[in-house]
Amino acid sequence: MIKFSAATALAAIFTLASAATAAPIATLDRNGAWVSVEAYGPNAIHVVIAADKDQALKGPGYGILPVNANNDSFRQSTGPDGDTFASNALTLKINPAPAPRVPSQGEKYFAPSLAPVGLTVKNARGDTLLTMNGWEMAPHEVNGEATYQVGASFIAPADEHLYGMGQNQESLGTLDLRGKVLDCKHWYDAPAGETVCVPFMVSSKGYGIIWDNPSQTRFVGAVNGRTAFQSNVGERVSFFIVTGDTPEQIYSAYARVTGKTPIPPKAAFGLIQSKARYDSQEQVLRVANTYRQKGYPLDVMVVDWFHWTRMGQMDIDPAQFPDAVGMNKQLHDMGMQSIISVWPRYETSGRYYNELAAKGYFLHHKDGAPVDGLPFRSDRTGALIDSTNPEARAWYWGKIKDNILSQGFDYPWLDETEPDLVPEGYHFSIGTGDRYRNLYPLVHVEGVAQGMREWKPNKRVLILARAAYLGSQRTGALFWSSDIQPSWEALQRQIPTGLNMTASGIAYWGNDIGGWQWLPQTTNATKAPLLDPSDARETVGQNNDYPELFTRWFQYGTFLPTLRLHGDRKNTEIWAFGKEAEVILAKYDRLRYQLIPYIYSQAKTTYDTGAPFMRPLWMDFPQDPNVADLGTQYMFGPAFLVAPVTEQAQTEKRVYLPAGADWYNYWTNEKFAGGQWLNVAAPIDQIPLFVKSGSIVPLGADIPSTATKQAITGITVYPGRDGDFTLYDDDGNSYDYESGKGTSQTKLHWDDASQTLTATGSDKALVKAAPGLVKVVSR
Repeated sequence: MIKFSAATALAAIFTLASAATAAPIATLDRNGAWVSVEAYGPNAIHVVIAADKDQALKGPGYGILPVNANNDSFRQSTGPDGDTFASNALTLKINPAPAPRVPSQGEKYFAPSLAPVGLTVKNARGDTLLTMNGWEMAPHEVNGEATYQVGASFIAPADEHLYGMGQNQESLGTLDLRGKVLDCKHWYDAPAGETVCVPFMVSSKGYGIIWDNPSQTRFVGAVNGRTAFQSNVGERVSFFIVTGDTPEQIYSAYARVTGKTPIPPKAAFGLIQSKARYDSQEQVLRVANTYRQKGYPLDVMVVDWFHWTRMGQMDIDPAQFPDAVGMNKQLHDMGMQSIISVWPRYETSGRYYNELAAKGYFLHHKDGAPVDGLPFRSDRTGALIDSTNPEARAWYWGKIKDNILSQGFDYPWLDETEPDLVPEGYHFSIGTGDRYRNLYPLVHVEGVAQGMREWKPNKRVLILARAAYLGSQRTGALFWSSDIQPSWEALQRQIPTGLNMTASGIAYWGNDIGGWQWLPQTTNATKAPLLDPSDARETVGQNNDYPELFTRWFQYGTFLPTLRLHGDRKNTEIWAFGKEAEVILAKYDRLRYQLIPYIYSQAKTTYDTGAPFMRPLWMDFPQDPNVADLGTQYMFGPAFLVAPVTEQAQTEKRVYLPAGADWYNYWTNEKFAGGQWLNVAAPIDQIPLFVKSGSIVPLGADIPSTATKQAITGITVYPGRDGDFTLYDDDGNSYDYESGKGTSQTKLHWDDASQTLTATGSDKALVKAAPGLVKVVSR
């Protein structure tokens, strides 16, 4: 048995998250309000405000990487108008302390006792980006702890638009957070679908605010001219301001503060097949073999929950999976990989419960007794491992490695990472569940990710995870929108939900294609379905429009960062919804694989810049006011505009083409000027899809999975302007890319005037072949 030595390393990592490694540029006294200023490069600055100087001098909280603090770009100056901190990217001015004065009669009773603090941030051109005009520390008691509600308020100009703040599924199409009030907390039971708190807000003005507090936080988005953050527990106000003229500049600063997004294994970009659940290895292998027999590409098979003998046994039931090692070998021989679900819960009769309880490794009551389920939601799945405890994290990873991954499984699926057992009113090892309400998904997933990296240092980490926090993007996790309904409404909600989640710095987001919850066997649809359900009765019963819904959802999923089929229904495979649906689903499965060279190149750009490649239109077309609140369509990389169909029996969709470019209909090659709405034909086999003029789209050969080396078989050019594309590739599995080893980059340039494409770069064979692979789109 390999001895696990990550506990000390993990403890060091998480200690870094709460201790600064460099002194701040300055700590200012504003009549008893202490303001600390620290930089993380030229366009990222950290501001802490507290009544206690020691609190102001404490380092940033969990999720932040204080090793990246760097004040070298800033210079400080002091004058009668306050203290100024300037770099070549931004200027921060902290207002001077106001002159003493006699308070008014009303102020004697109602004015805050805190000394006022104000600040302004400007960009390199001198434009005002942000003005803070208030802060708060209101004393109260939470979970037996004397603490404060802490917050800060900012002026919200009338023309400002706000995005991000994690995953909120309330919207059916709008994107802008302006005018909205959000409870930023992980909430599995949110009525529209699970909410996930990633407290990073991005403004159309060219800045973002990283709110450094893991307790439940209220976000007020430009309501009555005011944007505010209010956290339930804290002794200081701590936030970062990142600035940039482009999304890439803003997100590179976010990555500097919270961590880079690694490139996932290439298999993550292929089709991932899951179900709730495959209850035997025979089922898993039968499905995998059927994909190969039918010639449909597939990369990953997933074994979901209850493969164990008991909740918390952390084992594999030999009755269901008598030879897990052999099963995984067969999958690997077919060019597939495997993911297996691991839960953080332990029922009292399980083999590890007493050990973990004795060590204090569970979320617990004030008296130390483990919290055993949640009666209010009929949750009887046991106690929650306390992943805020580094020793508990190390123990948990060790059991995953020795008991589960050792059976040949490639990657873990860490479910219930919110956690599902709500920590409010209880206690973690590091403090109350109220104080650290939103922290769990970061420490839980990162503990396993760190263990995986130490165990197999040159095999990329991949983890399915259901929730996130600041910094979660650095763990190598793929996130999804939790247990959503199998309905047209749920599909409609996914589009704006995903766009604000990726705007929060979480680039790898997806959802359960088709919805997760149990599939009703009837339907309320009043229109005739566009696909024949008669040969899909085993799966859909009398839910006649579900094959249509599943097909539309799969079309959307083809243009998500990850494409994963899942759900609580008898069958989830692409042949399970009738012959008419199967033909279309197979078409999009193959299209997804043809686009992998394009998609994988976007993954490299995200690694370099932190910016998501599934992104709202405002990121690419900031000068077009029509896209500021448009959450029903999006860009997928620099080329594709995607407008999913989300209504039953819909065969035409209204689509907006942003100004500043011409656009080609992907299916017909028709060219349209930007800045207009179109009624676009959307027959059941077509998702409305447009390509921006000047785009270069490399296409890969048909392959059974990404385990097969994929040749470039075509380079499609959409003329109308000059264009560039950097085609990236590597071995798809190792971390050699971090040092540039074994990578290839081919720069493709389209000269529109001469109608020629040139290729340069390290892939000499492709450089030579590229001119012969070019197809220029025309009508």
